[in-house]
Amino acid sequence: MEKIIRHGITIALMIIQLGFANSSLAHELQPGLLEVRQLSSDRYAISWRAPTYFNKPHPAKLQLPGDWQTIGKPSVQRLTNSNLHGRVVRVPSGDIKGSTIRLVGLESTITDVFARVYWLDGSKTTAIAGPDQPYVTILGQRTMWGVIADYIVLGVDHILSGFDHLTFVLVLLLIVVGWQKLLITVTSFTVAHSITLAAATMGILWVPGPPVEAVIALSIMFVAGELAKVNQGGVSLTSSYPWVVAFVFGLLHGFGFAGALNDIGLPENEIPIALLSFNIGVELGQLMFVAGVLTGIVLLKRTRISWPDWCFHLPAYAIGSIAAFWLIQRISLF
Repeated sequence: MEKIIRHGITIALMIIQLGFANSSLAHELQPGLLEVRQLSSDRYAISWRAPTYFNKPHPAKLQLPGDWQTIGKPSVQRLTNSNLHGRVVRVPSGDIKGSTIRLVGLESTITDVFARVYWLDGSKTTAIAGPDQPYVTILGQRTMWGVIADYIVLGVDHILSGFDHLTFVLVLLLIVVGWQKLLITVTSFTVAHSITLAAATMGILWVPGPPVEAVIALSIMFVAGELAKVNQGGVSLTSSYPWVVAFVFGLLHGFGFAGALNDIGLPENEIPIALLSFNIGVELGQLMFVAGVLTGIVLLKRTRISWPDWCFHLPAYAIGSIAAFWLIQRISLF
């Protein structure tokens, strides 16, 4: 009965996931990136990388301060999963500290925007905008605690919008029986992707993004097949040695996390603390997801719902089908 209840939760989650299956990548909700680079005493280059939003151009539009004068014609470069908007502006006073750049329309999305300002003296300022604060106020150099907070938020945002990573964790939750074994399995996954995330970010190891994304989809197909075996009363590698499977595939998923982090970038003088903060954010988001699923299981155990027999097998095949779709889609991007 417990397994059937757990699978009922999965069915509800699959309905949500199917709404995202039409996206070009499971990481549909990547953060945007806004850069302001000082070129001279009164000129600045503005770059706004707007991520694709459900297969359409992102609805957020930049609104610069009224006294910033655009020089020449703004440019738009279409990339694989985003549009890169660029322009050069002249600021009569030359001082942009205290200025506010608004992202009109960001409040109607679920996208966070990471902002960086590069000064002539080589220093860098960072900030984050989001739906609840759709603007960036340019200040001086951020404190260490500000950097920590920014990258924790980005880590949480990335994992909670990474439907493929969450799907992999979900299947592990459905296969593994017992709190102790589950704890060891989740810890193994955490340790593994922390290793490759750090190695890839520091430039020690690197794998191209499209192959990594494709193999991540393949890893989900594998564990979905393992879940099907368990549902049929068989013995699988994952049910017998879940921590081994979690660790091996966790190494792979770490490269996926690193790809997103490299898109955002790390502050040159604070790479270790920013990397650690991002990883902490990823783990916090993962724990939130696990806690949510387990809470749902506990609540459903108290209900008297009679699930039909086909519900028992649906999650494995639904997850496997979605993963196969992602695999084919990502291979097409090679």
